[in-house]
Amino acid sequence: MAIFITLLLFVVGLLVIIKGGDWFVEAAVWMAKITGIPSILIGATIVSVATTLPELLVSSIATYQQYYDVAIGNVVGSMVCNIGLILGLTAVLSPIKLNRKSFLLKSVFMLICGLGLFFFATDKLISLFEGTILLGLFVVYIILNIMELKLSGNNKEHSDADGVKYSKRYASRYILKFVGGTAFIIIGARLLVDNGVALANHIGIPEQIVSLTLIALGTSLPELITAISSIVKGHHGISVGNIIGANVLNMLMVLGVSSKISSGGLVISYQNVMLGATIHNVPQTLYLDLPVSLLLMLILVIAGGLTGKISRVVGFAMLAIYGIYLFTLVKLFL
Repeated sequence: MAIFITLLLFVVGLLVIIKGGDWFVEAAVWMAKITGIPSILIGATIVSVATTLPELLVSSIATYQQYYDVAIGNVVGSMVCNIGLILGLTAVLSPIKLNRKSFLLKSVFMLICGLGLFFFATDKLISLFEGTILLGLFVVYIILNIMELKLSGNNKEHSDADGVKYSKRYASRYILKFVGGTAFIIIGARLLVDNGVALANHIGIPEQIVSLTLIALGTSLPELITAISSIVKGHHGISVGNIIGANVLNMLMVLGVSSKISSGGLVISYQNVMLGATIHNVPQTLYLDLPVSLLLMLILVIAGGLTGKISRVVGFAMLAIYGIYLFTLVKLFL
């Protein structure tokens, strides 16, 4: 009975955070569109911050409660899910054409941040100082996007402002969605963390596995919803920019803030994994999770940079890597 209640509360938290993320993103996109901001910049900044809020709240709450595996696993798992599952599925449904110059600027920055995070993690600790560096790079990323916005001249020809209504009634509706979405995300994040940890303890699997799979997928659903919506509406720039921006923010903003909440930084723990007939104690984040996320980033940068698009073949490859990753987690820990 206890595990049923825990599972029920976990699902409730998931549904609440999805609805909160949906309201928050909808309000953020509306606010951005009435200013006439180009779609790729909406995706890389406004929408990315909005859709990354679940990860920020989940990892911050987990860090405050000293569930460091959940905090780190949520971030890395979300990055793998964002590219492997969401962008892969998006490309399979509809090949994505890219603005190569804008794409390369953001995707290469994402890859550099990923390599930097891997370097920080080699000593099994993301220290307070390293967290400061991550937050500093977050500021750099925002500045880069602002500079790009200025260079673009905020040209209406390249904006999504057409057809967006503005009135006091509409403004009140979206402000309510913005506030309500934030509240739902906070409540949902707390339910996800508390019951995700309890669920892991009930089943007898590491907390990090729950965070890498169920929690990461739950906090990444706003990105999935945004990506699919952008395909339907023909705004491919939002889907790619949102994924890249969300990954950058996961590494820089979420882990940066989380490291400041902890007393001595984020500790990367060791996990008991079954290799053959022997149990080994290894830092899974360093040996499996981060390398997989870096591989997906590299594929994205090379494919998009060389061809100017994300083809169905690349999408299938991303989905295959994500599937193999999940299968590996199951084989190692279950």
